[in-house]
Amino acid sequence: MASSPSPPLTLLLVALLVAATSAAGGKPTHIRLYVHEKFEGANATVASPLLRSPLGRNATFGEIGVLDDELRTGPRRRSSELVGRYQGFFVGTDLARPSYLSAITLVFTAAGERRRGSTLTVQGQYSFDVDGPVERAVVGGTGEFRMASGYSVLKFLGSPTPETAVFRIDLFVLVPSRGRYR
Repeated sequence: MASSPSPPLTLLLVALLVAATSAAGGKPTHIRLYVHEKFEGANATVASPLLRSPLGRNATFGEIGVLDDELRTGPRRRSSELVGRYQGFFVGTDLARPSYLSAITLVFTAAGERRRGSTLTVQGQYSFDVDGPVERAVVGGTGEFRMASGYSVLKFLGSPTPETAVFRIDLFVLVPSRGRYR
């Protein structure tokens, strides 16, 4: 009959495992920001479609669009600080419904902000016919977010005007400890 490790040895192994995981993984961070999009007029921040679907008027498969939205600290444009841009593209990838693959980079530009010059990249599917938030992967970053991983949750908050839309984005980001990769 095999014997199991003694309790002190088991505790030591668990402590070493936790320490190694923490050193490699860093600290998880939650960031909440608001995406302000304008889709009409001279200062539009989204161009869609740049290329229409080859399948006809109502199809989205093959459609391509780009965006360069404002990234702010709050849902009200006039009373919230501009911290960066929400830039990327999306491509219609579903033959059956309006669903897009998107690749978005959050570019932090606010002066004095420790994240200035840093980026986070989010990638994944986005469907307009699905109620509720959209979850996508955080696939990397630069600067403060070098080698980041995690996920994001994007939720439509409404349209303050017929030409605009506001989204809340919650980012749950894990950045490796500085000493390991820097």
